[in-house]
Amino acid sequence: MHAHTHDHYPPVDADRAFILGIALNVIFVLAEWVYGVLANSLSLIADATHNFSDVLGLVLAWGALALARRPPSTRFTYGLRGSTVLAALANAMLLLVATGGIAWEAILRFKHPAVVNEATMIWVALLGVLINAGTAWLFMAQRDKDLNIRGAYLHMAADAGVSLGVAIVGIGVLFTGWMWLDPVASLLIVTIVLIGTWGLLRDSVKLALHAAPESVDPLDVRRYLAGLPGVAEVHDLHIWGMSTSETALTVHLVMPGGHPGDEFFAHVVRQIEDRFRIGHATIQIETGTSSSTCVLAPEDVV
Repeated sequence: MHAHTHDHYPPVDADRAFILGIALNVIFVLAEWVYGVLANSLSLIADATHNFSDVLGLVLAWGALALARRPPSTRFTYGLRGSTVLAALANAMLLLVATGGIAWEAILRFKHPAVVNEATMIWVALLGVLINAGTAWLFMAQRDKDLNIRGAYLHMAADAGVSLGVAIVGIGVLFTGWMWLDPVASLLIVTIVLIGTWGLLRDSVKLALHAAPESVDPLDVRRYLAGLPGVAEVHDLHIWGMSTSETALTVHLVMPGGHPGDEFFAHVVRQIEDRFRIGHATIQIETGTSSSTCVLAPEDVV
């Protein structure tokens, strides 16, 4: 028995959010980088570099969502849904590389502090708060439906906080004259980005290795299947993410009474989707009457 839900992927609203979010952030990155150089503010340049990596991340995520719409082929029998996982992983790696460069430059500035233009630093950072918060709001409604969209939302929300921190640092430098606050702010930006990126990196690596998504407890799925009427044994259970928003399942059920009918399995598939958000389930029935045991029955066999 095989079933697959027909919720189209990805949500249409995501396209508009990505287009507007990318456009706003490209404009802001250019402005922040130019004014960061003019103001000699490393924290502004650091934030611009981080925002640029986010723009690339948004482009990767949007491209992956577009590829996920392509139908299956004889070669790619699942379509290109897995590209969303690769995009999330690439996004996380990109952020790690960008933060490493920022951290190194900040450390160098402790040895050679530079004078910054506080007024420019403050106003550009406040503009960043508005743009990043607005972009995060665009992804808010879809953030629980896809790992890429969640990553975009978290990054933009964190960017709004980081830009606010840069503005506060600018005010601090303006009133105290402590130039070391600028590289300190840069290191704080790096720390915040690393904390926010870790979850995205962890989840994307797990999905790339075909782990069961965090939203699904395989033991609960096994208990549900084992408790179905007529099921004597459950084995060869596999649960994995086909993409950052779609989950698949395959399993063998030993039912000595034989096939219980299509209506029974249609009900089971609906329950699997409703209870565990697994929309692509394939179930193989065995009667257990043969003298030979299924070669996939042992837990250590894949």
